[in-house]
Amino acid sequence: MKLTPREISTPRPNMSLTIPEGMAPVEFFNSPANLKNLAEENGLFRTPEDWLMYRKLIGHSSEFDTSIILDTSRRILDPLGRPVRRDQLGRQEKKVWSQMTQIICDYMFEKYPDPKKHLVLCGEASLDSTWPLNKPGVPSIRMIHNHFMVFPYDQLIEANKANPNNVNLTDSGHNTLFLRRLSSVYHEFLEVLDLQLLKQIPPEESALAVTGYPQGLPSWELIGGANRLKDRYFWYEYEQILRGFLDFYQTFFSLVSTGEERIPADANFPNQINDVLLSSHRFLRVARDLREKIVLDPQFANEIRWRPAYKQILYRDQKGRIIVTISQNSVGNAITELLGIVVNRYEAPEEYAELEPGLVGRLLEVRERLIEANLGEAISAPSWPSGEYVAR
Repeated sequence: MKLTPREISTPRPNMSLTIPEGMAPVEFFNSPANLKNLAEENGLFRTPEDWLMYRKLIGHSSEFDTSIILDTSRRILDPLGRPVRRDQLGRQEKKVWSQMTQIICDYMFEKYPDPKKHLVLCGEASLDSTWPLNKPGVPSIRMIHNHFMVFPYDQLIEANKANPNNVNLTDSGHNTLFLRRLSSVYHEFLEVLDLQLLKQIPPEESALAVTGYPQGLPSWELIGGANRLKDRYFWYEYEQILRGFLDFYQTFFSLVSTGEERIPADANFPNQINDVLLSSHRFLRVARDLREKIVLDPQFANEIRWRPAYKQILYRDQKGRIIVTISQNSVGNAITELLGIVVNRYEAPEEYAELEPGLVGRLLEVRERLIEANLGEAISAPSWPSGEYVAR
């Protein structure tokens, strides 16, 4: 079987949203009003810390697909004042986030025990003002966002081949920047992390057997497998990877922006920045080349995210290993595309209605585990008013 990115098609229902007159759809979707609607129509569970679990109505997978977000839009009105990354969370917020993630992942691993039959994916991303300021629809929501999905491998194997030059698979050209022009220094820089539970593995070993993705990214295998998700030290190491990525990103784009070689004031690993990044002729040259391209190419300049934007995922591969990787998050690309999976979501209400009872039933099952853990309260939505699926 040839390794190639895959494009799957997933049905979705009609969207029943009332957008205020005079407000563009993209403005509504990036507003707190959308979050309110999302919670009322598709909300499953909310914690006192404002973690909101919901059903993805325009989802990626019809097998299992849910997300949790930190919905602080009701108590922090200034979008720029909301936490959008794990390292910005308070201690209790971070503790509950880890517990919810571990519980949902445990459910997926138990429900889909055969790694040869199902790809299990948990992916975290920032959604905030890192969106270019001159790009239509600048997000005002600002939230940390975690996705949980399951894909049958049969579906991926039978899917059409995706265009490897798809702009979302190449991160609008930035994927090439990080993986081809900066790959060696990127890997060297992240080797500084003193990790005990996460063991760095060669990029070719982390690639999925069906797609060959992720391509060339630093990857770590979780020693001890899924049971280690219950270990608090794992979540500490998971965050260290993010902190290393942030240092790399901030140092590089600060250099691109100003042309000055300097260590960010809030750097986590300042010595490593100085010894590896600012001492690398290649790192400095690529930053200079990108700086010149931004000046000369307005269209390319419009795609730049100057503030750190990331996708960090853990997934179970076909060998049953739990693997962690992290990538730059560019405009428009989805969490699945990091693994070479392009999702075409098409409107098909009748087809979706056949799948909906099973999908919602599994989401309600995992919600019961969150309730049993005493993490928050169930939300009554129109499709599950009393904790059971009801056709609408």
